[in-house]
Amino acid sequence: MSDSTFTPNSPSPKSSRAALPITEGASKAIDSASKIYQLVWKIAVATWLLMAVGSATRVMNAGLACPDWPLCYGQAVPLQQMNLQVFLEWFHRLDAGLILLSTMALFGRSWWSRKSLPAWLPTMSTVALLLILAQAALGAFTVTELLRFDIVTAHLGTALLFFSVLLVVGSSLSPATGASNKWLTASAGISALLIYGQSLLGALVGSQWALHQCFGNDRLCGVMNSHLWGVIPATLSILLFLLLVWRTAAVSKVLRLLGGGVALLTVLQIALGIATFRLHLQAATLTVAHQSIGALLLGTLVIFTTLSCRMQSGQAVSAQLKSV
Repeated sequence: MSDSTFTPNSPSPKSSRAALPITEGASKAIDSASKIYQLVWKIAVATWLLMAVGSATRVMNAGLACPDWPLCYGQAVPLQQMNLQVFLEWFHRLDAGLILLSTMALFGRSWWSRKSLPAWLPTMSTVALLLILAQAALGAFTVTELLRFDIVTAHLGTALLFFSVLLVVGSSLSPATGASNKWLTASAGISALLIYGQSLLGALVGSQWALHQCFGNDRLCGVMNSHLWGVIPATLSILLFLLLVWRTAAVSKVLRLLGGGVALLTVLQIALGIATFRLHLQAATLTVAHQSIGALLLGTLVIFTTLSCRMQSGQAVSAQLKSV
């Protein structure tokens, strides 16, 4: 097994006949890495769904539907008080709890099998665990501090960081063959950072109801405008990134597909943003979709950056071997 990556796909029958027999120790190492690979992607999907449910919870004014924490009305399942708002807040906590347990399993398995795994994996699993613990603490403060806007914003920001770390790990364990270059890697990374910043500004707008405040009594317009003006550098950065993908003839097919995904998500995100703005956040479905697509856009850029960086490193190693 490579120290930097793991290929979960089984070898083809033709290559298997030519390959050397796999020892019992190597077989266990591959099995352990495969399970970690699958677990990481499952947690990533669950985290994206958690953020979508969290967005719906905020939009539906359900953030304090459960007045206590970690239980809801002092119960694990508040059947008597259950309604849509209580369900959203309760399910949000349930999903978060399952993700915490899954991340603890990822942490434990990574360290237990560390001798047969890439050296960086236990460290990254530790970072993921620390982020989800911080996320849980911020979730508690969100309730006990009555939805204080800075805590709500930090809550989303930490969730996006946790989501990004999982995608880096998953992409680093995935197969990565093909061509890339430093300009593609840098442009994708910068675009991801700008989208992350935009997501935080959007969280500030939402947590302070800045759009309603600005249109209603001319307050917090600066907060709202910061998010609107932030669209410009983020969009220009993505356009430059897409131009580089399009103009780079030798770019990997996988990266080209990811670039197409970024283009599609960007158009959809801008359209949802315009619709959300014009409807003054009155359409809950559009608001949730806007935040969810934003997270997907960030995630796609993170995956592109990680794979591009790995391909670039692989090309450098190949060049060194050829020169020997």
